[in-house]
Amino acid sequence: METIAILPSFGGAIWTLLAFVVALSVIVAIHEYGHYIVGRWTGIDAEVFSLGFGPVIYSRYDKRGTKWQVALLPFGGYVKFLGDADAASGKDSEAIATMSEDERRRTMHSAPLWARASTVAAGPIFNFILSILIFSSVLLFQGQARDPLTIAKILPLPQSTQALKPGDEILSIAGVAVPKLDNFDGFAAKLPVQPMLDYKVLRAGSETTVSGPYPYPPMVMSVQPQSAAYDAGLENGDVIEAVDGQPIVAFDDLRRIVAGSDGKALTLKVWRAGQVSDVQLSPRRVDLPMPEGGFETRWLIGITGGLFFEPETASPGVLASAKYGVDQTYFIVRSSLSGIWNIITGAISSCNISGPIGIAQASGAMASQGPSSFIWFIAVLSTAVGLMNLFPVPVLDGGHLVFHAWEAVTGKPPSDRALRVLMGIGLALIGSLMVFALTNDIFCP
Repeated sequence: METIAILPSFGGAIWTLLAFVVALSVIVAIHEYGHYIVGRWTGIDAEVFSLGFGPVIYSRYDKRGTKWQVALLPFGGYVKFLGDADAASGKDSEAIATMSEDERRRTMHSAPLWARASTVAAGPIFNFILSILIFSSVLLFQGQARDPLTIAKILPLPQSTQALKPGDEILSIAGVAVPKLDNFDGFAAKLPVQPMLDYKVLRAGSETTVSGPYPYPPMVMSVQPQSAAYDAGLENGDVIEAVDGQPIVAFDDLRRIVAGSDGKALTLKVWRAGQVSDVQLSPRRVDLPMPEGGFETRWLIGITGGLFFEPETASPGVLASAKYGVDQTYFIVRSSLSGIWNIITGAISSCNISGPIGIAQASGAMASQGPSSFIWFIAVLSTAVGLMNLFPVPVLDGGHLVFHAWEAVTGKPPSDRALRVLMGIGLALIGSLMVFALTNDIFCP
């Protein structure tokens, strides 16, 4: 094979790896900083704060004597507290035995139970806080569509939209009055599915009627990573004019055809910036979390749609944005737990578990769609990392919290020998899960 032929693929791999490293580094840094700062607040000294493992690339000491370092392998990180034998927080019994009472109080292993438990729990909690802040900030600064529905920007379409203009306040479409946005669900179902419709708009203080396209055309607003659409090369802004030679007008037409495809290959006629081409893809079975809980299995190609214009927006305010951030994070946690349970019971496919390759591919895909999509992905992944670390598995934060709960109930921690055995079991479980997830990345469709 000629060298030039592998350059695009090589470049894509580098981009994917870079996006993965950036996303993981942000999440790990926040997680470990949670451990570090709460440990410091509760009187536990940190000797090393490391972003990455292996040979040290850069390091410096702060005034408290903590060594801050960046290591060569950027796939994780750790905080080594006073009294730790290693990065995994193993107990250095010999070193602790030679310490004074004051020094032992500043170790992770001899500090009060409340201080140790708070320090351990802080890592996942900081991941959740990062997610909430990102989700809230996106809504706060990007805003949400405001009443009355007003055109801010018209997106490119194959058919002319020149009759409509930015600043037009839409009063009705095809004689159907436009409701307030909190009652907007189901509005499109009341409209005739036709290429062009009459729009009654308020323009410069006067009402006028002009022609415009169906409000929800089969336009690609976003492409999901690891989907049929992503693999086929569909991009944001593409308009699907026909499926298997059948012209379509509405995004719901496309949704209905894909849902009834039973996975057979479809040929899409795609308009992109004035050029038309045919794209072949096969819908995939996807298990979707439902807002009310549980999952629904559908045939999907992995795109979302929307209005053919960007509406004018308004910031919902700090409190409403914060509530949205909390709700979004809670939804991810609830859906993840529901997904795990449904995988265990066999209700949905185990292919819903992704490993490092799948996560890296998703990182690259979201980064390629722009900073907003990538930052949103970091928030989703941060929630997942925080949740995973709370699982009651030795070596994870949740396992350490179980040990602390045991100590709170019995009055003494598990023995060093029991901890070593449990840590070995935990490592085996995590290793097995990683192998399983990696197998999914390679063999799942």
